[in-house]
Amino acid sequence: MDNRDYLKDKKKIVIKIGSSSLIHEETGGLDYTKLEKLVRIICDLKNQDKDVVLVSSGAISVGAKSLGLSRRPKTTSLKQACAAVGQGQLMMIYQKLFYEYHTTAAQVLLTFDVISSDERRHNAINTFSELLQLGVVPIVNENDTVAIDELEAWVSFGDNDTLSAIVASMIGADLLILLTDIDGLYTDDPRNNSDAKLIHTVLKIDDEIKNMAKGSASLVGTGGMSTKIAAAKIAANSGSDMVIVSGNDVQNINRVLMGEDIGTLFKAYKYTDFDIVKFILEKEYLE
Repeated sequence: MDNRDYLKDKKKIVIKIGSSSLIHEETGGLDYTKLEKLVRIICDLKNQDKDVVLVSSGAISVGAKSLGLSRRPKTTSLKQACAAVGQGQLMMIYQKLFYEYHTTAAQVLLTFDVISSDERRHNAINTFSELLQLGVVPIVNENDTVAIDELEAWVSFGDNDTLSAIVASMIGADLLILLTDIDGLYTDDPRNNSDAKLIHTVLKIDDEIKNMAKGSASLVGTGGMSTKIAAAKIAANSGSDMVIVSGNDVQNINRVLMGEDIGTLFKAYKYTDFDIVKFILEKEYLE
């Protein structure tokens, strides 16, 4: 068992929560209890003098529920319509919850062209810097209303997995926590193989690690383990450790930061000649 006590000292943290961790799969409605706990934990981290950025999925699901749709939309135009409705509602809920803890939240919507353009990426980095200096919690999402690439998985941020790693790189985070529908990386799919073993620590992402990635376990989220491995490689190359942990209990955020051996820890590692934009465009992790 590796000693993770050093995680207590992390000061700039990106937390990503996926749709499957926010939505009641049976009804498509938001899990308000979990959402309130998440906000409370983030505000407490800020009170410990830590900077936190939240990357949150859920806009399409919230919009679909609001519009009375019985299932997740399949066409791009309907997904975008749901995102247009749901993004504002989701942000309103977040702002109200953060306000209860005397904290201001800001919406930051990103698309791939922002990441791939040096000028736009620089401007986004400056915005993040100003928000964090002002004590604001940036809440980031893919701009699903206009980002056809993400919705059709041509250039996919994988239910914000990859996007969260890019944000970690942009702000110089030292830790990325992915709250997801599985409690880490296994040697095989634990849903189909009872002998699958949880991998506690990954020092370097090689072919063996990539081959362990399986598809998503949820009907709500869109990102599978492959996109999480891609996120880990981006984060690690940017100097950020990353932990994949179950989002069923958001208290896992505190457990990670207390150094508990839960989930899978990907340690920072500098990959030779690594280029984020090229890495995403090659889409190897989606295959």
